[in-house]
Amino acid sequence: MTDSTDVLHAHGKVALVTGGSSGIGLAFARMWVRRGGRVALVARTASKLKAIAKELDESRAAAAFPLDVQNLQALVALPAEVVAKFGRLDVVVNNAGLTHRGSFDKFDALDLASVITTNLAAPVVLTRAAAPHIAPGGSIIQIASIAGMFPVADEAAYSASKAGLRFFARAIAGDLALRGVHSGCVCPGPVDTDFLGDLTHVSDIVLSQPMISAEDVAVGIMKCIDDKLGELALPRYSGKFATLGYLLPKAAKIVHPLLEKRGAKNRARAIAKKRGVSL
Repeated sequence: MTDSTDVLHAHGKVALVTGGSSGIGLAFARMWVRRGGRVALVARTASKLKAIAKELDESRAAAAFPLDVQNLQALVALPAEVVAKFGRLDVVVNNAGLTHRGSFDKFDALDLASVITTNLAAPVVLTRAAAPHIAPGGSIIQIASIAGMFPVADEAAYSASKAGLRFFARAIAGDLALRGVHSGCVCPGPVDTDFLGDLTHVSDIVLSQPMISAEDVAVGIMKCIDDKLGELALPRYSGKFATLGYLLPKAAKIVHPLLEKRGAKNRARAIAKKRGVSL
């Protein structure tokens, strides 16, 4: 995907982005500012966040709001703070995420709960807190996952949280429409960012899908906002494949070993590429 800045310029509009210090959140923030918008960056590490805000601060275009999204009470107050800073709020991108990879019984119960809090409870809280502040014509975008369209065994809590986030985005669409606000959801497959982490710990089934970049997802978020889409899977055919697998579980079970084999090959290629080795 490439950025198409001639569709809708964000001049003067304000976007609040969680997980804004790296990966998808940072890629979107940079793209939004290039389009003339202003951005409220949210992440845990204050020093890193403030450095990025300074980098993006063209004519006071960016501001840092250091915050852990698991602090739900702080999230409730956040939209009003953003409006106090910028004078308006037009877009919220719930992007901050957390996962624990491996069999679910490897992890403490509260560690799994933290995945649900970060990926589902926090977006629900921020969406509700932000809704009264968003200008008509604005958008609230949830960053879910292909893993929320088809269950991933080694990421059970993550998969469950992203499935819940997809349904939340759909369920509130009518309520937000009454305010003139759009509800959208973007569902990426594997994204080449630090969030993906050590590829040796990522399941074969996840890596069976094409790796995309944070910039690809940022363009998808822009498209979701511009075209007022309800949901966008990236890549699109991965989303269609996941939907078919969900609807036809017996067929998915037959295809699963083939996908795992492809995922293992994709992992080997990706690791070799990072090491500068050709296969």
